[in-house]
Amino acid sequence: MAKKASSSGSYTGEQIVVLEGLEPVRKRPAMYIGTTSLAGVHHCLNEIIDNSIDEALAGYAKNVWVTIHKDESVTDRDDGRGIPVDNVPKYNVSALELVMTKLHAGGKFDGRAYKVSGGLHGVGASVVNALSVATSVEVHRDGKAYIQSYKRGVPDGPVKVKGKAADTGTIVTFLPDPEIFKEGIALSFDTVKKQVRDRAYLIAKLAFHLYDERSGREAHYYFDGGITSLVRALNRNKTVIHAPISIRKTSPDGAIDLEVALQYNDGYAESVESYVNVIHTADGGTHLTGFRMALTRAINDYAKKAGATKNGDDNIVGDDTREGLTAIVYVKMPSQNLQFEGQTKGKLGNAEVQPFVQSAVKEGLDTFFEENPADGRRILEKVFLAAKARLAAKAAKDAIIRKGALEGSSLPGKLADCQEKDPSVSELFIVEGDSAGGSAKQGRDRKFQAILPLRGKILNTERARLDKIIEFEELKALVIALGMGIADSLNPDKLRYHRIIIMTDADVDGEHIMTLLLTFFYRHLPYVIEKGHLYVAQPPLYKITAGKTMQYAYTDEDRDRILKELKKECKGQPGIQRYKGLGEMNPEQLWETTMNPANRVMRRIDIADAAATGDVFSMLMGDDVPPRKRFIQTHAKLATLDI
Repeated sequence: MAKKASSSGSYTGEQIVVLEGLEPVRKRPAMYIGTTSLAGVHHCLNEIIDNSIDEALAGYAKNVWVTIHKDESVTDRDDGRGIPVDNVPKYNVSALELVMTKLHAGGKFDGRAYKVSGGLHGVGASVVNALSVATSVEVHRDGKAYIQSYKRGVPDGPVKVKGKAADTGTIVTFLPDPEIFKEGIALSFDTVKKQVRDRAYLIAKLAFHLYDERSGREAHYYFDGGITSLVRALNRNKTVIHAPISIRKTSPDGAIDLEVALQYNDGYAESVESYVNVIHTADGGTHLTGFRMALTRAINDYAKKAGATKNGDDNIVGDDTREGLTAIVYVKMPSQNLQFEGQTKGKLGNAEVQPFVQSAVKEGLDTFFEENPADGRRILEKVFLAAKARLAAKAAKDAIIRKGALEGSSLPGKLADCQEKDPSVSELFIVEGDSAGGSAKQGRDRKFQAILPLRGKILNTERARLDKIIEFEELKALVIALGMGIADSLNPDKLRYHRIIIMTDADVDGEHIMTLLLTFFYRHLPYVIEKGHLYVAQPPLYKITAGKTMQYAYTDEDRDRILKELKKECKGQPGIQRYKGLGEMNPEQLWETTMNPANRVMRRIDIADAAATGDVFSMLMGDDVPPRKRFIQTHAKLATLDI
């Protein structure tokens, strides 16, 4: 990390380099921020926050303030050095204007102003500016406050002196452009809170302050423990089998700083996240590959040393070492050396990182096992249990059904398949019970809609390994119907339906069955959710009739609105029927209200926050009762009782 300079003079306009103009950004925004959905707005905020974090990584900023305003604009403020405002002779314009209006203009290219950074190589600020209706930047440095404003990336005028300033730092306010972000620009407080919280964990002793003027909500984060604190938080509702393991090392040339924290719990799910310079590398990369290789090798070597396996006989594979594992792999390195696959930096590509991480993690784990034999034995027991379950699952799969059956060569008899063979236009309705299944089979469009009825409650897969899952008749039928297999036999190309729709009754039992199905997909077929193939049908709650008029209400608010309208139009009192189950509707009603693409309402299942989602499933569906009890006690007053 760079040493702190005596003044802001070490970061000047001479270090601002321009590579190309700004014009392409508004024409092809997705090239620069990945998407123009609401996720793109959050990405824009990330870029501005990361510029503030770069000041902290360089050893200057101690605080970051983020404020969401009522007009949906957002302000990011830090107490770093402040963006340089002096004139850059080569371009005859202020450094601030270059940073905000030119692509690839910034202080992160030659490694002098910043050793490590999380910004888009200088692209971030200018891209956000180009995609905003209005932006203003106020810089405090050298005892003065400077300001410049922009409209869709074009300066309103030159940088001006606003007045005196006793502090230093940068204040950026921007309003995302609705012409670009057509799905909306309203930031989610919870999503921003996660963005801020994750960064607070990564950068120990940097304080974050988040305010939402729309709702009055606020959140503040400051962590001494860094990523070790994050691992503890991720395992908060789980039973852990040892204290967190912390590994830190710097490469001999000083170019790579590595931090790793890991801890096993008694669950089955893996939760491993990787970061580079506070950038969340969602698709992993060379640092994560190096970590996983080292983990498998270190545990195998320790097992041999402890006499648990014979030399040369690796009974443990990578999947075994990742069951119940929670880990953070965090690499910091010079920004000018970074190589990412894709503009939004989802995957680290630097080849030199893998051997360094592999060596450092292997050395750190070897030392830990040697110094903590009791914890080492507990980890070995956990890993060997996973290996035993893996072998049992393979044997069970081979014994239960003939080879290829899980991939759909022999479809289950209860499945009413569709005529269409193109998965992109085919739908599978997973229906609760034979009664609703009968109505759905009669009411469907058999050309593209398939029906799979499930009898009774299915297995809680949060608490079950694969061998138990494929022995459970209803889940086995579902896996066969989907056609793409499961676990090591998974082949996404063989998925037979690109719309998989959970259709259960609108009562407590129906909600429970839906939750059990969501747990199964999240834990064992996450591909279906990640690719946007999983939906939940929303059948009507009420049928309201007045004379010859009949309408359906999907929510209580719909019911109240319809009743109010009908009372104005009709003299008689409207009749209300509350649907408790899908079987109460005849096939024509079920088609018209719930299955007809022209009229139906469906909710697509997405994962906004993988760590938080996994935490909720562990809490609600896992073996530990106390976390679930606390959740129920905390939220009891919010429950809607259908009595």
